[in-house]
Amino acid sequence: MELVGVLEGLLFINGSAGLSYQELLELLNVDEIALKELIEELNSIYSNPKRGIRLEVLGNRLKLVTKPEHKQFYQTLVQKEENSKLSPSALETLAIIAYNEPITRIQIDEIRGVDSSYIIRKLLSKNLIYEVGKSDMVGRPNLYSTTDQFLDYFGLSSREELPDLIPLEESDEEKDLFTSKYQEI
Repeated sequence: MELVGVLEGLLFINGSAGLSYQELLELLNVDEIALKELIEELNSIYSNPKRGIRLEVLGNRLKLVTKPEHKQFYQTLVQKEENSKLSPSALETLAIIAYNEPITRIQIDEIRGVDSSYIIRKLLSKNLIYEVGKSDMVGRPNLYSTTDQFLDYFGLSSREELPDLIPLEESDEEKDLFTSKYQEI
């Protein structure tokens, strides 16, 4: 197995959080010298001008980041996305945050049943949500709340104007699925 590919995959999966050297040592089951060699090999791959990402050590964490020389293209993408409409998944995530703020990404993921990292980054870039602080939960994850721009986007003067949530009630048909009129004869 090519461990440099595993290293790249681990860093990609963990996204903007990155991984510490200690985490990488444990995950790859290598010593410090071997890890340093893997990092150098991956760095040499990313030094090619045809590549759009590079390795960066921020704090004590190793992360994959975009190359600064491509910044103008990334800004164009972000500006284009800022003018686009919100996707159904973005609206869903925004509603979860609005009705439960402040809330962590993990709590949002639990409600949605899927990873919300990408959607949260999009909502942050559109300035519809912001990091309001840190939770007291283990790991001290970020807490997210909606911004005043969120209110403007939806034509609300305050969060109190959000519509009330109506609990879903079970109908008789839903309760009696196994004894429906479509029984076997």
